[in-house]
Amino acid sequence: MTPNAPASAAGPEGRVQLSVADGIGTVEFSHPKGNSLPAKLLNELAAGITQLGADPAARVIVLKSAGAGTFCAGASFDEFTAVSTPAEGQEFFSGFSRVILAMIRAPKFVLTRVQGRAAGGALGVIAASDYSFAVRGAQAKLSELQVGIGPFVVGVVLERKLGLAPFQFLGVHADWHDAEWCERHGLYAMLSGDIAALDAAVQAHATRLAGSNPEAMAEMKKIFWAGTENWEQRMSDRAAMSGRMVLSDFTRDALAKFRAR
Repeated sequence: MTPNAPASAAGPEGRVQLSVADGIGTVEFSHPKGNSLPAKLLNELAAGITQLGADPAARVIVLKSAGAGTFCAGASFDEFTAVSTPAEGQEFFSGFSRVILAMIRAPKFVLTRVQGRAAGGALGVIAASDYSFAVRGAQAKLSELQVGIGPFVVGVVLERKLGLAPFQFLGVHADWHDAEWCERHGLYAMLSGDIAALDAAVQAHATRLAGSNPEAMAEMKKIFWAGTENWEQRMSDRAAMSGRMVLSDFTRDALAKFRAR
């Protein structure tokens, strides 16, 4: 994790960068494979959000990914296919839960900038935002069923944010959904026509919130996420479920077919 580093191309393992300016704390992640999130980056992302949550200089947090393409392709497919034991599987699927928990436990609003497509675990990250901004081309997909599992961990926050029926639709109809559908059901709070307009909207809202009462925002945050106190255990149980399932013959066969596309 690189605090306050200048922007540059991500290395083969990706990178998480932190910066704070004018009351706005920014967490930016990048990875050459569609801004996907391997375990190392997920842990750094959770740590970075927690760090900014404790930094009095950051009164609001902006979460973003690098570039003008995909927002996040989800978890690392290479790591997914390398799981060999139930314990490894549970650890692998716990990565996104750490990021989600860091976001909802941070005593500050987390604003997420979605400049392109989002798949799999990325939807859980967006749903854990207090406010999300997206371009109109930012399609979203829960792809887990296509690889023989289900959206068990991220489903905890998606059901909370969208409601049961839209979450069911995302999970069962495991294909791309347009940004208008996502806005209509609460995954995105605001849509912009292009990236320039997106960045302007994120900056304007973050600047306004950075000047708001930190105590009031912290109390609002508690209200927003009241009732999530047992999520650590709930997500751990879901991760164990996925960890067992990924080792099944059915899932291994589904993974092989998916990879051969």
